[in-house]
Amino acid sequence: MDFSEFNDAVTPLLAAVRHTLRTELTSVWLPIQFGLIGLAAVIALGIAAVIRNRTDIVSLTMGWPPVLRMIVRTVLTYMTPIAFVLVLLMIRTLLRADVAQPRTYLMGVAISLTTAWVVINVAAGVIQNRFVNRVVTVSAWTIAALSILRLLDPVAASLDSTAMSINVGGLRFTPLLLLKTTALLLITLWAANAAGNFLQKRVETFTDLTPSIQVLISKLIRIALVTLAVILVLSSMGIDLSVLALFSGAVGVGLGFGLQKIVSNLVSGIILLADKSIKPGDVITVGEQFGWVTTMGARYTAVNTRDGREYLVPNEDFITQKVINWSYSTNEILVEFKFGVSYDSDPHRVREIALAATNGVPRVLDNPPAVCHLIAFGDSSLDFCLRFWINDPSNGLTNVRGTVMLKLWDAFKREGIEIPYPVRDVRLSQPAVAAASGKKTKAAKT
Repeated sequence: MDFSEFNDAVTPLLAAVRHTLRTELTSVWLPIQFGLIGLAAVIALGIAAVIRNRTDIVSLTMGWPPVLRMIVRTVLTYMTPIAFVLVLLMIRTLLRADVAQPRTYLMGVAISLTTAWVVINVAAGVIQNRFVNRVVTVSAWTIAALSILRLLDPVAASLDSTAMSINVGGLRFTPLLLLKTTALLLITLWAANAAGNFLQKRVETFTDLTPSIQVLISKLIRIALVTLAVILVLSSMGIDLSVLALFSGAVGVGLGFGLQKIVSNLVSGIILLADKSIKPGDVITVGEQFGWVTTMGARYTAVNTRDGREYLVPNEDFITQKVINWSYSTNEILVEFKFGVSYDSDPHRVREIALAATNGVPRVLDNPPAVCHLIAFGDSSLDFCLRFWINDPSNGLTNVRGTVMLKLWDAFKREGIEIPYPVRDVRLSQPAVAAASGKKTKAAKT
């Protein structure tokens, strides 16, 4: 960048600043205006404190329409700056009425800046994102302040001058272009995200669509809105998108190598939503984790387990690994456990008791009915397998299995049926006994 070109770009801005300072700082009205501004601020603080202390907003707005209640809350929130503007306006009006040709430029600037600050903060209150809200508020107030101080045109001309520009691949970048593009991108992306949330709620109201299709449609809508927002901003800024083709191709190759896992998870997520193999609400087992799917994102799927933990499983794992979907086609799940009884027990009676233990358990289904089979003649017991069905796997398997096992234990105690446990007999052979006796005799002689 040539220094002479930079000097030519900054000269109009410096000239405007010097003119403003020379006009105001050399006047006797400067300290008078500062004093009146400070007096207005003190009076405004007192008025705001008195109004807040003596106003009960709940009882005052009881029964009012929501719009009026919101207006009252907003006025009380910004009572100090509003009172400052009103007091300063009154002081300036009285000053102009009693004094011939007073200078009230600084008072007018203070009134305009404070009014712009209140209006911008109230308007930006609809933006819930704190970062975007802060950026929009600061940017809008800066532009308003420069306009009020009559510095907007010189600053814009300096930031858009040739001396401040950089040419990259046929594109001319200036600080003003970058600031405008960034501000518009933030606003349009926020608007696209808000529109995506609204349309997602609308899609979720269509009960004819499965949860996976609802999520897929919502994701596609959000991607389309964000892409459209970026294209509109770049086009409105005069950026030729065809010039970015070569650059985007190189970036695409780099992303392809560097972000393989992210792209793989994104594509896997779209595949899962399209084929409906995994959908929100399904009860699954992936790896050693058992839980139910809560949300499906672009990169991961959230699986909530019974212990309160929420695992963020990459979408690629559902494609490449073995996954058990307990509720893929139906919510009915078979629960089973094995047990053994003593050989002295009547196996027919054991089967009857085991089936009766499933009766009265709220989560056990009557249809299909529970079954109990003798599966083996074990080393020390008759081995049985009890199977029953539930239709709410998201409520857990271990708890219902434990309830049935406790009822079976109580029934066996009442019927006197023994559950065997391992018993080990230790027998000493004759040579070992003789050797042990010899050692004891030798020790006694010693």
